[in-house]
Amino acid sequence: MSSPFSTVIESAQTDASLTLNHTCIRVKDPKVSVPFYTEKLGMTLLGQKDFPDMKFSLYFLAFPRPDFPKNSEGKVEVFSMPGVLELTHNWGTESDPEFSVSNGNTEPHRGYGHVCLTTKDIDACCAVFESKDVTFKKRLVDGRQKDIAFILDPDGYWIEVCGYKYDQLDANTHDLRLNHTMLRIKDPAKSLPFYENVLGMRVLEKSVHENGKFTLYFLAYGALKAGEQKRSTQGLLELTHNWGTESDPDFAYHNGNDAPQGYGHVCISLDDPEAMCKEIEAKYGDDIKWAPKYNQGKMKGLAFIRDPDNYSIEIVPRALQL
Repeated sequence: MSSPFSTVIESAQTDASLTLNHTCIRVKDPKVSVPFYTEKLGMTLLGQKDFPDMKFSLYFLAFPRPDFPKNSEGKVEVFSMPGVLELTHNWGTESDPEFSVSNGNTEPHRGYGHVCLTTKDIDACCAVFESKDVTFKKRLVDGRQKDIAFILDPDGYWIEVCGYKYDQLDANTHDLRLNHTMLRIKDPAKSLPFYENVLGMRVLEKSVHENGKFTLYFLAYGALKAGEQKRSTQGLLELTHNWGTESDPDFAYHNGNDAPQGYGHVCISLDDPEAMCKEIEAKYGDDIKWAPKYNQGKMKGLAFIRDPDNYSIEIVPRALQL
């Protein structure tokens, strides 16, 4: 069956302000997870937002950069840039010895795969992680792929580590970027039209792996800038298709929001999300699953939309403040 999004109705989203802003994962204990990301990985805590009525807190992190966008008051505009990680803590989980998140990589709850960090010098970067007692799922010397590693955060989420080419070493050798987020998809013939035609992303690269029987699709907003490499940028989405899943009517990936919970969503931001949501609704009608529609949930000024695999995508204004 073809995708309802295969045919572009008028035009796909082309707003130049569109950004793949952040990835949200749930954590058991922020007193453990936040120091892991700041002290061991070197990220900066951009801000924290507490919601006492709903009993949860959000922590927003990013790798340091000299050009963090700031508003007129000098505050970082967290939602106007790519490469942000959101940690969600539901109060009380840290005190429950039986609680654990689903990392998305364990059967029967596979779906979300990982976020990926990229660096100019992967050998030096991994050596730093070793010195800080970071747990490795895969070291560079393990397996066939000698140019990537995987580390684990305190909740068991996988974090890929890759290198990118550079002309020469400089003072910022361990320059890390939050490069991409990986999600497994059942059927690219349905998922790709959704991300391209409904959300306005574009496929930068398709990588076919016949030996492993899978295909990778890397998507982003806009083209790479002159001299920019896929691995040296931020705000990419990697969709992984394991061949054959599209032919199994009973097959479905775990979306991270059904029990057991773990992965939450990716978030796109733009200047006028309300206009975008109205346009999507007008073009695609009941083919779109909202949860909730723009400005109709407990948290105002945003919306959540579901992709063909039932993963959530948040849509927010770039000017949103913590």
